[in-house]
Amino acid sequence: MGPVVVYSDSLLAVQAVTAVQEDLSYLGILIQEISRLLDEMGATTVYLHYVGGKRKANTNASVSGKKGCSVRAKDKESSSQKGTAARGFTFKDLAMATQNFRDANLIGEGGFGSVYKGRLESGLFAVLLNAICFKWYSVIGFYDQIVAVKQLNLEGLQGNQEFIVEVLMLSLLHHPNLVNLIGYCTDGDQRLLVYEFMPMGSLENHLFDVEPGKKPLSWSTRLKIAVGAARGLEYLHCKANPPVIYRDLKSSNILLDNDFNPKLSDFGLAKLGPVGDNTHVSTRVMGTYGYCAPEYAMSGKLTLKSDIYSFGVVMLELITGRKAIDSTRMPGEQNLVVWSRPFLKDRRKFVQMVDPLLEGRFSVRSLHHAIAITSMCLQEQASFRPLISDIVLALEYLASQAEDSHRSRSHSRTSSSPSQLDVKVDSARTGS
Repeated sequence: MGPVVVYSDSLLAVQAVTAVQEDLSYLGILIQEISRLLDEMGATTVYLHYVGGKRKANTNASVSGKKGCSVRAKDKESSSQKGTAARGFTFKDLAMATQNFRDANLIGEGGFGSVYKGRLESGLFAVLLNAICFKWYSVIGFYDQIVAVKQLNLEGLQGNQEFIVEVLMLSLLHHPNLVNLIGYCTDGDQRLLVYEFMPMGSLENHLFDVEPGKKPLSWSTRLKIAVGAARGLEYLHCKANPPVIYRDLKSSNILLDNDFNPKLSDFGLAKLGPVGDNTHVSTRVMGTYGYCAPEYAMSGKLTLKSDIYSFGVVMLELITGRKAIDSTRMPGEQNLVVWSRPFLKDRRKFVQMVDPLLEGRFSVRSLHHAIAITSMCLQEQASFRPLISDIVLALEYLASQAEDSHRSRSHSRTSSSPSQLDVKVDSARTGS
C-alpha cells in the first residue's frame, strides 16, 4: 500500500482518510504524523496534502471564535491538553493486561461491547513511525498503569467505521474533560480501544439505583459534574476546527475520576459539524432514545444544538435523579422530559422535581437557576437553545456559589450554627 493521502482544511482529517479504512495497519502512522506536527510546531491545525508528488505540511496556530460560539475570557488560554499519540497494541498485550478478559475484570457493557479493567505491566517499549520527511524515528518510554479496555462486539450496534472515527477523534482532540485514548488493537478482526481508567465509573452509577448506605451525590458535586461536561462539549463545539457534534451525550458516557471530575467518552458516533454557510449535517439518526433532540430524530438534520438538547436531558437527570427513559415507572413518568414539562412551567413546583436523595440540601435559588438553564436547553425549537459557551458561564457561576455554600455548611456544623443556604424542601414549600 502506498502512502496515505490526507487532505483536510482542519485538525480533524477524519472524513478524508479513506485509505486508512482499507488498511488499518496504517492508522497508527497517520495518527503519529499529525500528532507530531501538533507537538513540534505548537499548532492547533494541520494541513496535509501532496504537491507534485511531495508531501507538504502547513500549520495554523490560531483559535478564533466560531459562528455559534460566544467568546469567553478563558478562551485566551489554550484549551487543548497535549497528549501522547495513541499507539497500537497486539491482542496478546491486551489479553495479558485483562487476564484473558476475565469476568472479574468486567466493568461495563454497552452498544460497542464490553469494557474490562486491565493493567499494562511495567516495561520498555519502542514505537517506530514514518515521519513527515520519510525518515524513521524511534520513541522509547516506560509504561505502568491501570487502563480500561473496550472490546468491540463484532455483532454489536457499532462497527468498523465507528471504531475508526473514535480512534481518530480521540487521537486528535485533547482536553481535560475528554477521556484520554491510550491505544487500540486491530489484530485480525479484533477491534479494541484502550483508555485511561476512570475509578469512579460513569455518572449513571452514582445517580440511579443508589444502594442503601451509599452516599448520594451532593448538589455542589452535581453542578461540578455539569460544568465539566459542558466544558468538554464547549471544546468540541467552539475549539475543534471544524466543530465536532458529539451526538451521544448521556450519563453513561460521562466518566468520573476520584474527585468527581467528569470526562466525556465514546466518540464513535461523533460527526464533524457544519462549516461555511451550511446550517446542519444530514445523517441517519443515531444515538440513544430519550436523549436525542426532536428535530434530529424526525429529520436526521444534525446541528450543534442537537447536543445542547442532550445536555439538557443530562441536567434533568442530575436534578431529579431519574433516568431519561425508565420503563419501570408508571405510565406518564417513563420519559423524563415528558414527565418534567408540567413542572418546568411552574416555579412553585420546581422543588417537587428534585432528587429525594438530596434531602433538601440545596439552595432554592441555585435550583431555580439550574432548572432555568435546563429548560432553555430543552426548547423544542433548536434556535431557541443557548450556546454551549453561555451555558458554561452560567453553570460556572452556580457551581462556585454552591461550593461556597458547601463550605459554609461545613463550617457551621463545627460551630453548631445552621447555614442559611441549607434549605430543606419543607421550608422551601412555605416560601422561604
